[in-house]
Parts: sequence; structure tokens; C-alpha cells
Amino acid sequence: MQTTLKIGTRGSLLALAQAHETRDRLMAAHGLPEEAFDVVVISTSGDRIQDRPLSEAGGKGLFTKEIEEALLDGRIDIAVHSSKDMPTMLPEGLELSAFLPREDAREAFISRKAARIADLPAGAKVGSSSLRRQALIRRMRPDLEVVLFRGNVQTRLRKLDEGVADATILALAGLKRLDLEHIATDVMSLEAFPPAPGQGAICIESRIGDAETGVLLAAIHDVPTGQALACERAFLAALDGSCRTPIAGYATVAGEELSFSGMILTPDGSDVREVARRGLGKDAAAIGAEAGADIRARAGAHFFEGWN
Repeated sequence: MQTTLKIGTRGSLLALAQAHETRDRLMAAHGLPEEAFDVVVISTSGDRIQDRPLSEAGGKGLFTKEIEEALLDGRIDIAVHSSKDMPTMLPEGLELSAFLPREDAREAFISRKAARIADLPAGAKVGSSSLRRQALIRRMRPDLEVVLFRGNVQTRLRKLDEGVADATILALAGLKRLDLEHIATDVMSLEAFPPAPGQGAICIESRIGDAETGVLLAAIHDVPTGQALACERAFLAALDGSCRTPIAGYATVAGEELSFSGMILTPDGSDVREVARRGLGKDAAAIGAEAGADIRARAGAHFFEGWN
């Protein structure tokens, strides 16, 4: 490397932890000093808009737009994202070049008043901004009240302490990366509360054709995670998935074998469709796309009428 590699990221503690993990893996893989990297914090629309759901403000691209603009105009060399925040369509000229080994994809239930979601009293408030989590909560406990809960991990925990809600649900992977796993009151099973496509995985975005950066990133790319995410993102794309849609999807890869399960829900959680597929990891994207097309056809057009 002749110059400093600029790593673009959001400014939350979790986003910085992900950027630092990426930097540290690159340092270890290539024997480079910390001074060879510059972590560049970029404020995004998703960080600034806190008064309404992302589904009303423009979708998950609000967390990536400004960072991708910096990548396209050369202010940064790579961008580090939470994979679940990434739209299925990327700006022209950009690609997802690497995925780090996936963390635990399960969800953490956090409450000062109950050990599990099943133990909350009727009418208790559960805070979430995710339409998938909201739909799953309503599916499990239609007697609970779901309230809007935006902000980073620390903001949501503060709101919990202030009594804005009686409980919330956060990605266990994020808590682990922040050394906050101990605050999870309960860890919810993948079957009972399936994750968002991409949950727990860090992805790295770069400019198409940047060969030098591509060589650097290839050394830290985790192939099984990349295959799992190719499947999940293809499933999401087949359903036109965004922050406006309650969709869950999770793939695992063992050796050459890939296993995928997906779910779509109506926003109120009253109607659910599920799909499962197995195949070879090398066919990950095709498996995800087929699963998405199948579940969409079986659900019928009426199923999606309330999504937007």
C-alpha cells in the first residue's frame, strides 16, 4: 500500500466497532500497521431521522446513501456496513466485495420487567422500529402494544430505562460486538423469532474495478458467510424487500451444503408464509431467488396489499 486506506462508516459505537474489526482483520492479514488505515465517520440520513419509521422516510438506503456517495467520489476507499442495512440494489459502480465471518444471528430480548417476552403482562409496551420485529411480536403476543423505538443501541437502552417501553428486541450480534451481551434478558431462538436477511454479518463495499483494494479484501472474505448472504439477499430481492416489508430469512453453509429458511408476514403478524430450501453453496443466489419466487407465488397478490 502506497497510501492510507480510508474506511467509511457511520458514527455509532456499533458501526465504529465494525469498522475497527475490519481494520484489524486487514492489519493481521497483510502485516500492516494501524497508521495504514483511516476510519472516516460519515453521518447518514438514517442516523439523523429519528422521529418516524424508516419505512416512511425512505427505507434502509438511508443508512448507506451518503457513505456510498463518498465511496463513488473517492473520499473513502471502502465502506463497512451491517449487511441487514444494505438495499438489494447497489449504486452503479459499487459492489459488495467481502463479508466477515458472521456473528450470532439471533435476537436478544431486553426488559427490566420480564425474563421473556412470554412473561410480559397484557398491554405491555415493546419498542421496535423494524417492521419484521413488530410483526413477529404481534404474531407471538397480539395483546402487547408495539411502539416506535428508533436510535442506536445506547439510545434504545436509555429509552428503556426512561420507561418509554417495557421491553425491546435487539440483534445479539451487535450486543456482542459492544461487549453488552450480558444485558440480554433472553436470547430468542431462530425458529421462534427468525432474523432479518443479513443479520449478524458485516459486509464491505468497494468500487468495481479497484483491483488493489480487491486484493486486500479477498484475504479477509469469509466464503461461507458470502454464500449465505448471497442466498438471503436474492430471497429479499425476489420479494422486493426493504424496510417497508416484514421479511425474515436465514441461510447456513456447512461444507458444500447450504440450508435456507424464509418467512414473510403481514404487518399485523396475523398471516405468515414460510419456505425452506437446501442445495449447494455455489448455487446460493439461485436458491434464494427460487425460494423468494415460490413463497411469493404461494402467498398470492392479496398477501402483499398491506405492505406499503
